[in-house]
Amino acid sequence: MSSEIDYGNLMHSAMRGLIRTVLLEVADHGLPGSHHFFITFDTNHPDAKLADWLRDRYPGDMTVVMQHWYDNLEVGEDGFGITLNFGDAPEPLYIPYDAIQTFVDPSVEFGLRFESADDSDDEEDANQTKAADEAPNDEAPKSSEGDVVSLDSFRKP
Repeated sequence: MSSEIDYGNLMHSAMRGLIRTVLLEVADHGLPGSHHFFITFDTNHPDAKLADWLRDRYPGDMTVVMQHWYDNLEVGEDGFGITLNFGDAPEPLYIPYDAIQTFVDPSVEFGLRFESADDSDDEEDANQTKAADEAPNDEAPKSSEGDVVSLDSFRKP
């Protein structure tokens, strides 16, 4: 047994499991209400499958939007396959959960970001900009910083 608990990897595993559960629900029942997803993933991940022209256009990462039109959503243990429309050209993709960098549902201001040791604020800003460029109707994913609540206000004297 290791001398330390690897909370970072455990948390990432749980977050990827949450994404898998959400996608399984969508595969079974469709996107409910106004829910939609911005998913940024590493196009260089060895198990990511996408057309060469998409990999050439997005050589590091790519943000896809799952909203109005998608087809063939197949959710597996290690990743999911989906066909998305790129300029009236349907393209199949396979995105491993390990390749996902961000998962955002702006309809409910929910988002997950998978950080690595070399992540920086500049990369986050670039991902947000790319998501805005790919978003339909100029809708960009909302970044929610949230409120910081002091636990002191809940402590008994």
